[in-house]
Amino acid sequence: MSATKVAIVTAADSGIGKQCALMLAEQGFDIGITWHSDEQGAKETARDVEKRGRRAETIQLDLSQLPQGAQAIDSLIARFGRIDALVNNAGAMSKAPFLDVTFEEWRTIFTVDVDGAFLCSQIAARQMVNQGQGGRIVNITSVHEHTPLPEASAYTAAKHALGGLTKSMALELIEYNILVNAVAPGAIATPMNNMRDEDATPGSMPDIPLARPGRTQEIASMVAWLCSDDASYTTGQSMIIDGGFMLANPQFKPKTG
Repeated sequence: MSATKVAIVTAADSGIGKQCALMLAEQGFDIGITWHSDEQGAKETARDVEKRGRRAETIQLDLSQLPQGAQAIDSLIARFGRIDALVNNAGAMSKAPFLDVTFEEWRTIFTVDVDGAFLCSQIAARQMVNQGQGGRIVNITSVHEHTPLPEASAYTAAKHALGGLTKSMALELIEYNILVNAVAPGAIATPMNNMRDEDATPGSMPDIPLARPGRTQEIASMVAWLCSDDASYTTGQSMIIDGGFMLANPQFKPKTG
C-alpha cells in the first residue's frame, strides 16, 4: 500500500491558499498549512481539511526572515515524513511610484516573493528527489508576472522573477519527474483585496472583459489539476486565470491634461 500523498500550501489561512488546501484535501492529499500572522485562520483551514477526512498540520512561516524562516517547510516534511506537492502561495505586495520606492521596500518584496519561494521549493524538491517518486511544485504568481502593475515596480519585477524561476526549475527538475508550473491570477475576491467569494458578482468590475473578480475556487481548481495525475504532461507553464484582464489590461490609462 502506497503512502498517502502530502501537499504543503503556504499562506493557507485564508483566500486562495485556503481554497487550494481544501481542494487538494478533496483530491486525497494530507495537508501542511503555513500561516504568517493569522494562526486562527490556519486552524480553521486545518479543521476544514480534517472534515474532508484528511490529516492537517499547521506551522508559522515567516519568509521575511531568511534563510531560517523557510525551515518551517523542513519541519512540516518531518511531521508527515514526505512531500509530494508544494504550493508557493505566500507573498507580499506594496505600491509606490518607481521614483519613490526605497531599496528597503524593494528588498522586502523580493525577499518574500522570490527568495522565499526559491528556498521553500529547494527544500521541497530535495525531499522529492530523495523519495524518488516525482512531485509537483506550483508557484502562485499574478497576471503581473506578464504585465506591469502601475506604481508597483517591485511587485511586478518580483512576479516576473518568480515566473523565470518556475521555468528554470521545470527544466532542471524534469529528470526527477518533478513538474513545476505557475498559476497567474487576475483580480480575485480575497481578504487581501477586501472581498469575499460572494463579492464576485456580475458587473462589479466593468473594466475586465468578464466584468467581475474571480472566485478563489477558480484559481484553486487549476492548482488542484496541476497537482493531479491528469497534469502529467504539463511543466514550465504559467496558467493565466484573469477573466480576460490580460486582453484589455485596463490599468494603464493615458494621462490627460
